[in-house]
Amino acid sequence: MVFDISVALTWLLFLALFPLAFIWLRRAWRILVRRDFSEVALRRGEPPPNPERWAPYELLINFLAGGIALFLIGGVAIGALNYDTWTAIAGTTIWCKLFASFALGRHAHAASAGRKA
Repeated sequence: MVFDISVALTWLLFLALFPLAFIWLRRAWRILVRRDFSEVALRRGEPPPNPERWAPYELLINFLAGGIALFLIGGVAIGALNYDTWTAIAGTTIWCKLFASFALGRHAHAASAGRKA
């Protein structure tokens, strides 16, 4: 048997969806149900002075990303999604979630520093 790096990367991407979905949906749960805003709009590990203002946006970002990850896990498990489709959606979801959370954190901290939001 010959080691194929593309197969290893495919498995790595698929297996990474499990903890990513868990973390993202747990963050959404904490914001929605437990009203815990400690992980909202982080910048350098610190939340903004008014995290409850930015909580709905962070909730939406995490809920959408976690829901898409769960959809992909189910779609791959039952064979409904082909390789090109699920890998494209997974990669796009991961990058968009990272960029959206980054942008929200910068925007929230800029608004709290007195600059125009």
